[in-house]
Amino acid sequence: MTIPPGLRRSVLRARRDAGFLAAGVLPHLGLVPVWSWGLTTSVEAGHWPLALPVSVAVILLGVPVLTAVQRARHRVLLGVFLPRPTPASERRRWWWAAAARWLRAPRTWRQLGYHLLLGPVLAVSELLVLMALPVGLAGATCSAWAWALPVEARQEWFGVTTQLPGWTLGGLVLLCAVPWAAGTAARGESRAATALLGPSPAQQLRERVDELDQSRTDLIEAVDAERRRIERDLHDGTQQRLVSLAVNLGLAMATQPDLPAGAREALAGAHLEAKLAIEELNDLVRGLHPAVLDDRGLDAALSGLADRAPLPVRLRVDLAERAAPAVESVAYFVVSEALANVTKHARATRAEVTVRRVGKVLRLNITDDGLGGADARAGTGLSGLAKRVGSIDGTLQVSSPVGGPTTVTAELPCGR
Repeated sequence: MTIPPGLRRSVLRARRDAGFLAAGVLPHLGLVPVWSWGLTTSVEAGHWPLALPVSVAVILLGVPVLTAVQRARHRVLLGVFLPRPTPASERRRWWWAAAARWLRAPRTWRQLGYHLLLGPVLAVSELLVLMALPVGLAGATCSAWAWALPVEARQEWFGVTTQLPGWTLGGLVLLCAVPWAAGTAARGESRAATALLGPSPAQQLRERVDELDQSRTDLIEAVDAERRRIERDLHDGTQQRLVSLAVNLGLAMATQPDLPAGAREALAGAHLEAKLAIEELNDLVRGLHPAVLDDRGLDAALSGLADRAPLPVRLRVDLAERAAPAVESVAYFVVSEALANVTKHARATRAEVTVRRVGKVLRLNITDDGLGGADARAGTGLSGLAKRVGSIDGTLQVSSPVGGPTTVTAELPCGR
């Protein structure tokens, strides 16, 4: 005989739910003997100075244990994972301050309410559902065991023909309702446990924000590492090949004086193009990630920017210690893009760059005496700077009245 797949799944689901409910009776009643003993001893014997503190201490010590049992019960028997209110990485050593924080935490009182108040109610509902199974079996089979009685007993029982069919029908209905009742009770317990034993919605939101913040930080670091790898590959590979090509072309022109005019002109053009390609590649490499930034820090990298600028740049860097690599990278590109904008659009005669650390913030000020009128909301390079600064939770402010001067201020959290 083959059992239909749907019926098999229903039977397995009902057995799982019934086992889940049976395993929850004792944990839900775990604190009942404690508070009943404390109440009885305090009221009848009058020993409340001893019974009350002892019972309260046992209840508080039992809450984490019962919570762990409930988490394991839901995970093993129902496949429901109840997240911990606090990740394991944030747990601290147990001292009085930690105990006070634990007692003040809302999650502690939610767990206490679950085990102390809701637990006995859930235990009663579990017992009712579990008792419905044998009662339903007894009712469904009452006709069989009633007719197994002696004839004299059946004759003395006038309800054998009128009541047994009703009991049998009621037992069958109860048996059919047991899987639904067990599933409903199991789902209700799961929701209650998730709401009271797990983290609150506000804490879940905070943990999700922290998770997204960490993933964003990891992404920024991965992109920065990939940018550095590309810079090393271009510097050590493609750039060296171009330099070798330019040197060979120069040697060819120097060692072959009797070349035709057309060939010499072609070699000279190729040599010039090779040198221009080297210069463009140098600018590209510096734009990706300057090697001096890793080797000597932000001060040296910004000094190179100031020296290469086509206008006088006064640079002042006041840093007692280096910031994080991601912060230094963003700071370098802010100054680089700001000076590029000054060169292209501001018609300025000079610029000033100031970098200093104020507490846990790296503050950058780039000022020029140009025409002004720059607007970060106009979709220019300043909007890209604002996005780059915002990627590490920094802020960018632009003050550029018409007629100048223009001041770009960026504040980057150092994270140390």
